[in-house]
Amino acid sequence: KAQDLVLIDLKGKSAMADTMIVASGRSPRHVGAIADHLLRTLKEQGLGKAKVEGLPHCDWVLIDAGDVIVHLFRPEVRTFYNIEKIWAVDSAHRTARD
Repeated sequence: KAQDLVLIDLKGKSAMADTMIVASGRSPRHVGAIADHLLRTLKEQGLGKAKVEGLPHCDWVLIDAGDVIVHLFRPEVRTFYNIEKIWAVDSAHRTARD
């Protein structure tokens, strides 16, 4: 139930991963629940143990699953850091899901 998902293709742009996903949660509790669900799903699918940062406060949670990096933000924190602008992502990459 993440909101405002953005998929950023990093192939040829960065050696750290092939794909970056940026999404929002409505509150720290929502961000934490999204992160927990994603981590459980990754483990169940046998994709190894992802590295996680930011779970105690859940303003910004980073999940590094190897080829895919996921950033989960509260809306205010996402606006402040504006990762999409750093990677020059236009609105065409945003999903229609809210």
